[in-house]
Amino acid sequence: MTRIISGAAGSLVLTTPGAGTRPTSDRVREAIFSALEARDAIADAAVLDLYAGSGALGLEAASRGAASVVLVESAGTAVRACRANAAVVGAAVPTAELRVAAQSVRAFLGTASSGWDLVFLDPPYDLPEPELAADLALLAPLLAPDAVVLVERSSRSPEPGWGDGIRLDRRKDYGDTSLWWAERA
Repeated sequence: MTRIISGAAGSLVLTTPGAGTRPTSDRVREAIFSALEARDAIADAAVLDLYAGSGALGLEAASRGAASVVLVESAGTAVRACRANAAVVGAAVPTAELRVAAQSVRAFLGTASSGWDLVFLDPPYDLPEPELAADLALLAPLLAPDAVVLVERSSRSPEPGWGDGIRLDRRKDYGDTSLWWAERA
């Protein structure tokens, strides 16, 4: 069961897309959001959740005070889950602007506006590293000056190719999951 952990929508249960997705565990989400709150990176933030799956990461940010969240997902079942979850969380957090972009990450980033404060990338573990590097290259010029970027990958995956415009801050492992924290260069 995936749920919103804290904030205005805390304890609401989220719909999951099922097969083909790998929801971020509650333990990892708690660690992510504890660190983000310590950095004061959530309040009034413009949040982008790429490869959103159920939208749990972006919607957790909305529950904790983000001003806007865009969930980007291309798989049909995941898009439906994102829309259902955005409706549930939106009812609990009417001040947050929530949107689901039913398109590929590459297509979205190719036309997106800039100014993203907080970006989550939780691609399928089998996404080839060159594709992730291309996504990060498209993302870099869209980041706000103090942006935080989190990439979730398998702990067996190599460090993402950050390219120009994004630099690694730190890596933290949670069992089979690695979180790569980065910022605008």
